[in-house]
Amino acid sequence: MHTERPLRVPVGRDAERWRTFPGERTLVVAARTVVSTTRVLECLPAVLRDDSRVSVVFAYDPTSAFNDGVLDLLHDSGCRVMPWSQLGDVSPDLVLTASENVDLPEGTCPVLVLPHGIGFQKYVPDSRADRVRLSGLVPDALLEAGRAWLATSHPDQDEQLLAAHPKAAGRTLLVGDPCFDELAASVPLRPAHRAALGVGDDRRLVVVSSTWGPTSLLGEHPDLPARLLAALPHDTYRVAAIVHPNVWAAHGSWQLRRNLAAALDAGLLLVPPAHAWRSVLLASDLVVGDHGSVTLYGAALGRPVLLGAFGSDSVPGTAAEVLGRHAPRLDPGGDARRQVEAALEPAARAGYAGVAERAFSEPGRALVRLRAVLYELLRLPEPPSGPPRARALAPVRVPAEPVTSWRVRTRVTVRDDGSGAVVGMERIPAAAGHRPEPESPGFSTTSRARTRSATCGSPRARRWSCAPRPWPPGRTRRAGSTRRWPPGRAVSRPRSHSARAAIWWACATAGPWRRPRPTARTVPSGRRRSCTRTCAPGSP
Repeated sequence: MHTERPLRVPVGRDAERWRTFPGERTLVVAARTVVSTTRVLECLPAVLRDDSRVSVVFAYDPTSAFNDGVLDLLHDSGCRVMPWSQLGDVSPDLVLTASENVDLPEGTCPVLVLPHGIGFQKYVPDSRADRVRLSGLVPDALLEAGRAWLATSHPDQDEQLLAAHPKAAGRTLLVGDPCFDELAASVPLRPAHRAALGVGDDRRLVVVSSTWGPTSLLGEHPDLPARLLAALPHDTYRVAAIVHPNVWAAHGSWQLRRNLAAALDAGLLLVPPAHAWRSVLLASDLVVGDHGSVTLYGAALGRPVLLGAFGSDSVPGTAAEVLGRHAPRLDPGGDARRQVEAALEPAARAGYAGVAERAFSEPGRALVRLRAVLYELLRLPEPPSGPPRARALAPVRVPAEPVTSWRVRTRVTVRDDGSGAVVGMERIPAAAGHRPEPESPGFSTTSRARTRSATCGSPRARRWSCAPRPWPPGRTRRAGSTRRWPPGRAVSRPRSHSARAAIWWACATAGPWRRPRPTARTVPSGRRRSCTRTCAPGSP
């Protein structure tokens, strides 16, 4: 996409000679970052549906520190993009943007600024000076010229802007939040969104949400996704990560995936930076987040929230700050599994159950209000078609790396005659690297045995892992003693009914390919593995 070349159609000096649709008005969308461009792309099609009177052109502003990925997003969406230098020659009738930090040329056309998150809830670095500013607030020049209009989602935001910046008085328009309306309209399709992610009724989806900056969740705890995967059983939990598009743009997908390599190998669902996060949020059972908008969207949808971080750059009195005061906090050094299960309890949500009322006013009417505002600024009557409706979101598939190595924990019942049976088993992805807490609820026995991966194909796809195994009941170990599985032993159900044999059988057949009726399978001699453990002196 050549953004340095001026467009000739649908805008340009001789555009009338080449275009098909006449276009009574020209709407220019200022595209500066991925997150702001995505917000416009999500709501504008429904507002301008079936109206050929408005020609839409995107102007690419490359001055942002987070501009990487904008051109790819516009190209994939089929948009016409002109260079920022051509904006002064176009004379648009309206400039629409969800990025407030744009340097528009001199002119008289109005500028409608949509929020790219929820309200004005965060202080961010000011690119024009060595200070911080309120996110969502446009430069003073646009306010003084009377060109800028700020869309809000709640009446309380008008009072907030007036107190923080008096020049914004009279420049706000109550629109609502089209993104939240689409999320709310898609709630009945939650089972389809869960099925697309491979999450059934017997599993819970934990979503790790991180905004950008040093006070974000990944900024303070970059290993948190891997720690959650190491603490939550794979057969009952899945973990997904929604990372702010600014992190993708600032560091690149290569760096982000390297930083999350252990978690990705353990089955982490890394959500793409545009559009897909809404489907994953709908499918979630718990949001482990920070002071970003995704966490607040999850709380407004009724999802339990566990705060892994909460930065001081949150604006006091906003809905996000209220959530930060009442939602439970995650202790990084504590038992992650117990904290996740405690946050899922209904009693933990009592303190922030009404946070949606503080962030959104009259949900379901955002697109109707936005269309009325947009056509009023364009000086056009609204189309005769019916009012726009929030569309239901389509399910999204997020690929994940297959887990090839496990740590297996078993729970064994030992009878008086010495026989035993496995009554519970948990699989933890070994690639997460963190040892799960030994006091997991109901699992007092940890087994060390070789385990087969769930991937059964070529020899390279077969891996083995070890997990601690107990010493048989009633026997003691000598210091320095070594236990070894006999090489080449058949992976088949043992005849013995002892607890030790039951543990070995449960671990050796941990993969789902062995269920429900295992058959004998001898390990080929070329791929034999031995599992040993040397007891330290003084071990029980």
